[in-house]
Amino acid sequence: MTQSDVFHLGLTKADLQGATLAIVPGDPERVKKIAGLMDDPRHLASHREFTSWLAKLDGKPVVVCSTGIGGPSTSIAVEELAQLGVRTFLRVGTTGAIQPHINVGDVLVTTASVRLDGASLHFAPMEFPAVADFTCTTALVAAAEACGAKTHIGITASSDTFYPGQERYDTFSGRVVNRFQGSMQEWQQMGVLNYEMESATLLTMCASQGLRAGMVAGVIVNRTQKEIPDAVTMKQTESDAVKIVVEAARRLL
Repeated sequence: MTQSDVFHLGLTKADLQGATLAIVPGDPERVKKIAGLMDDPRHLASHREFTSWLAKLDGKPVVVCSTGIGGPSTSIAVEELAQLGVRTFLRVGTTGAIQPHINVGDVLVTTASVRLDGASLHFAPMEFPAVADFTCTTALVAAAEACGAKTHIGITASSDTFYPGQERYDTFSGRVVNRFQGSMQEWQQMGVLNYEMESATLLTMCASQGLRAGMVAGVIVNRTQKEIPDAVTMKQTESDAVKIVVEAARRLL
């Protein structure tokens, strides 16, 4: 890795060309796709789970950087991008819905997250809410509507683990610890829309440090119906969510 100003991302402040907004997917393979929807995309660095590209949106620089899966790696990406001058973070991903009225292909905009993670506790006590920035949320909702997506707005359960923390029994052991047994039904009763694995850390970090963050996800499966998504639907839903986050970024610049 070449000389950089931060520990993990392999980036310098000069690389970002003054970018103050970052789009942060989890998957490194999504980064190039997102940057390709903007002008002058170019690869900056790749190190471990962190792949970054820079592009222009209406002439203004936007950095796209993957966070990897889960809170710990997300916290590294957000921290180091903030050190380099980023002040607004838009997370885009895919998700499993847990409310029966939500359809595969719909889009969810997160207003706040249930903190089922551990990383966010390193930034704020549990009593502190993992809440999205209002301006970012408004931009994401407007972008989703402009793109013609059926949009649901509400609370996300954000878990450290994909299997037990999201009460999945289709596992090697088939066992879920007592804490999480019955938890999905409880979240459903409280109106929680979906599960994912990064937003609690992202939103807590940003809300507690004067940064802005928003979250949008495409629904690839409804867990009240089945557990495994269809590959074709997954690809289309991902594409739709990516277009929405770029349009939201345009509105925030």
